[in-house]
Amino acid sequence: MDNPIALREWAVAVKALEEGRQVIVLRKGGISEETKEFRLESPDFYLFPSFEHQRPHLVKQEASEWVNLEQAEVVSASGQVPITSYAEVVDDIEVSDSETLRRLEDLHIWTEDYAEERLKWKKTKPLHVLILRVYKLETPQTIPMRESYGGCKSWLMIEDVRSAPKKPVLDDLEFEQRANEVRKRIQG
Repeated sequence: MDNPIALREWAVAVKALEEGRQVIVLRKGGISEETKEFRLESPDFYLFPSFEHQRPHLVKQEASEWVNLEQAEVVSASGQVPITSYAEVVDDIEVSDSETLRRLEDLHIWTEDYAEERLKWKKTKPLHVLILRVYKLETPQTIPMRESYGGCKSWLMIEDVRSAPKKPVLDDLEFEQRANEVRKRIQG
């Protein structure tokens, strides 16, 4: 049975993961988190699309079309959230310098300025680069948006989600090549 925990991530980043555009997310932790820093709460989880802070100018041009402000309004009005993917953490690598972060620039959708802003926020805490093996749910699910799912936090205990068959976004070879490229660039 799948873990009912979800990582709350920008919907545009979830889309990039599901499309195979990237295999990483950059995490610092949410403002509302008790520890005030990011912690890996589970090695596998659902991806919960968030619309709150994402803006077209914070992602690269090719991803800006995925920032769907109308979809945010539909989700808000309907009170329903689409759950379409699941992820397994293959690596959690801490990055604390701009040079390393710049080497990853073409491996994610965020602008260089925004990635740098994430790195500098909470300066004493490292930025976590999570390498994720992502799976699309064969049958996407829609769950009710609950009050507990709101706010600036990374992890959610989600209800109303059922275990479902899933298929990897990238085949084994492609995923390993992409994950190894991330590791290589971080090592410099």
